[in-house]
Amino acid sequence: MDIHEYQAKEILKSFGVTVPQGGLAYSPEQAVYRAQEMGGKCWVVKAQIHAGGRGKAGGVKVCNSDTEIQEAADGMFGKQMVTPQTGPEGKGVYRVYVEAGVPIAREIYLGFVMDRSSQRVMIVASSQGGMDIEEISAESPDSIVRSIVEPAVGLQDFQCREIAFDLDIEASMVQQMVHTLKGCYRAFRELDATMVEINPLVVTGDNRILALDAKMTFDDNALFRHPSVSELRDKSQEDPRESRAADQGLSYVGLDGNIGCIVNGAGLAMATMDTIKLAGGEPANFLDIGGGATPERVAKAFRLVLSDDNVQAVLVNIFAGINRCDWVAEGVVQALKQVQVDVPVIVRLAGTNVEEGLKILDESGLPLVSATTLNEAAESSVAALRDHMAKKNK
Repeated sequence: MDIHEYQAKEILKSFGVTVPQGGLAYSPEQAVYRAQEMGGKCWVVKAQIHAGGRGKAGGVKVCNSDTEIQEAADGMFGKQMVTPQTGPEGKGVYRVYVEAGVPIAREIYLGFVMDRSSQRVMIVASSQGGMDIEEISAESPDSIVRSIVEPAVGLQDFQCREIAFDLDIEASMVQQMVHTLKGCYRAFRELDATMVEINPLVVTGDNRILALDAKMTFDDNALFRHPSVSELRDKSQEDPRESRAADQGLSYVGLDGNIGCIVNGAGLAMATMDTIKLAGGEPANFLDIGGGATPERVAKAFRLVLSDDNVQAVLVNIFAGINRCDWVAEGVVQALKQVQVDVPVIVRLAGTNVEEGLKILDESGLPLVSATTLNEAAESSVAALRDHMAKKNK
């Protein structure tokens, strides 16, 4: 789960990380009021969306007067902001963050992520802040500093000092950097985050270290332990299909294709999408219904997949181990009787109770296409899709 910049800053601030003074606004008038509350002569108006690259898309504006703040905020509210991370559809701007301007002397990149190869938290930092880590890696690979945190002892002061020295932090500010690093690590560890990113972390002209931007992502499976974090979820920034799936306990990722996929198991789901691509088709989604797929759960999955207007065919691919093919078959029949389906449905069943499952499908009288192998199922889906589209275009 992602959260907004201002929410991430509030969390990091509670763990001792220093952030600039700022306030949230839901209208241009409120944005001006927030700046007046803070005082000063320079402010930054930032669109709050779940994506990076806002500055390049006009979502970060430096303002020197109330009029400029009003105009900047008015140009953001209600707009679909398109950045390299949003895709062409963009994300809607419904709130802005007004922040006091600070005198920036230099910018640093700082990130905490899970490193799968070492199975540890890795700190990634660079003296070249203010741009994406991918750009830094490509343009200045020697500037990247990496440090692994040993979970048995946590982040140690000597590691923080080493990182500070590698980033050329002045000796008088090393302790500030240690405090910042340890605060970020505590937030990462205690709240089950999967990423904490500050870009840029700035050194100011008056020798302060501030988190000028912040991004945090959390493990969805651990949110039950952190209700205060779960409440920060903003569904307006999510794919509505994925949001509905999450509410129903389904693992779903929307894609741009037109062949809907209903599969049990993440690995099989990815293999199914790959096979569809090899057969010349385009998957419309990743959907894992899990191991205990009851008829009701399969019916929910059908409704979710068919709610995508781009879907012109549905492939059900089930390998039943913990699951049972007869349960899945009952779910498919139940879904097709309850939901109006005007696209071809291809079903491939294998594993536990496969004979009983195929019998249920055969006796249902529904217009289903059965397949015995994954390749056959993918090829049948692409063929059925083409026939369906040809009939629609007549």
